Amino acid sequence: MNIQWFPGHMTKAIREAEKNLKLIDALIYVLDARAPKACLNNHFLNKTPNKPVLYVLNKADLADSEITKQWIEYLSSETASAVSIIATKSGGARVILPELRKLTYPKVQRWKQKGVNYTPKAMVAGIPNTGKSSIINSLCGAYRAKTGNKPGVTREKQWIRLNDIELLDTAGILAPKLDDKDDAKHLAYIGSIKDDILDIVELARAFLDEMIQRFSQNIADRYGPISDSSDPLSNIAQSRGYLLKGGEIDLERTAKAVLDDFRAGRLGKITLENPTIEEDNFER
Repeated sequence: MNIQWFPGHMTKAIREAEKNLKLIDALIYVLDARAPKACLNNHFLNKTPNKPVLYVLNKADLADSEITKQWIEYLSSETASAVSIIATKSGGARVILPELRKLTYPKVQRWKQKGVNYTPKAMVAGIPNTGKSSIINSLCGAYRAKTGNKPGVTREKQWIRLNDIELLDTAGILAPKLDDKDDAKHLAYIGSIKDDILDIVELARAFLDEMIQRFSQNIADRYGPISDSSDPLSNIAQSRGYLLKGGEIDLERTAKAVLDDFRAGRLGKITLENPTIEEDNFER
């Protein structure tokens, strides 16, 4: 299936973010730990070659912890660091500020040698629905930024002062074109692309095909044995009793239920992308 989503407000958001890159000392780039590769918007990241980057793998409670560790190691370098967090957990984002201070320490020290107490600035960026605003709220200890469980909630620029660091919250930004079909599907699975613009039944069928191929036990544990492997969605609908009047299968209801099960972690801890597999086609 061909998935593309680039609403008009993202063009403005990209221009605004690119303009603000001149103002910041570091970038906090938020990824969904279940699909780190798909969440990387290289169209945007390629415009920040001289900025240290802190990759934050959020929603770590929904991902495979061992693979998350592999991603943290893979994303880390001399000018980049990576951490995993659960932003919705009390204090879940606490690890971010110490890592950010390490990345901005050289510049702070340069200013200190000149007699200036410099406050570094960092931009919080990422694709929609990865939890950027939830991270800022966790760091602030109060609900300072708008949050929501739908992509595209934050649209306005918001500066937040946190003692010795200033953060800039930005709108979620996708690449103008999603060239990698697997990446596009993974973004849709995790809810970073609005369900409203998708064929939800086709998406759920694609999701189940991938899950049965790679995580068959997770599917069996949730839905029981799939008797008809050619149409698992209909199989699940019948077993769950998702029927319309007259006994017709309610595919749309079933599709939404299956995707919601994945997004809520009811299928277990699943990571869709492994750095050892993706390495040849991966761009940091």
